[in-house]
Amino acid sequence: MTDGEFRLAYVPGVTPGKWAGVWAERVREVPLRLLQMPAAEVVPLLRNGGVDAAFVRLPVDREALHVIPLYLETTVVVVPKDHAVAAVEEVELADLADEDVFEPLDDVLTWDERPGQPAFTRPESTAAAIELVASGTGVLLLPQSLARLHHRKDLTYRAVTDAPQSQIGLAWLEAETTDLMEELIGIVRGRTPNSSRGRNPQQQQPTRKKQPPQQRSASKPRSRQKRRRR
Repeated sequence: MTDGEFRLAYVPGVTPGKWAGVWAERVREVPLRLLQMPAAEVVPLLRNGGVDAAFVRLPVDREALHVIPLYLETTVVVVPKDHAVAAVEEVELADLADEDVFEPLDDVLTWDERPGQPAFTRPESTAAAIELVASGTGVLLLPQSLARLHHRKDLTYRAVTDAPQSQIGLAWLEAETTDLMEELIGIVRGRTPNSSRGRNPQQQQPTRKKQPPQQRSASKPRSRQKRRRR
């Protein structure tokens, strides 16, 4: 933490607004500063102390880092709106076998074998690849959040059911597991302010011991009278 603020980096596609709102409610004395960074720059910045924590795309080098995997993203293929793929709800990789597929230099997906045919060029960025898709020279596979980030009216996307997925995680330095870091972990994991692992958990109320059942009062009439012996 520097200058009284907690610095949180995040890769493109992550939307930390909801978590930032909860932080503002719970940790009013320490502002949360959000920094969007290219995926390749986030971990080096974290290791150099440039930020206190980061939302990263997995896998990453975990040396000296704590990493909590959070969620997987759907992989989609981005195509022009008049492309044949736009007529269906979802596709498989085999459906793209004859397509020219762009592989931007900042590609965040890990492939054992890339689908389709290599496009005529490798764009420097996802944004540049989107421009090429709009020109009708190929298609692009990427996480759905990035497709939304680079949305264009002349393009659409469809889910690819058997493609590898990108996973988002929360990372921080092992030596920097501070109270504020624990607070952020609790927020991201959906813990309530009363959680025992929060930064300022409210004092729990002592558990009341069960009172033994009261003995029947001698004056209380019984529901049944004993029969008198003859």
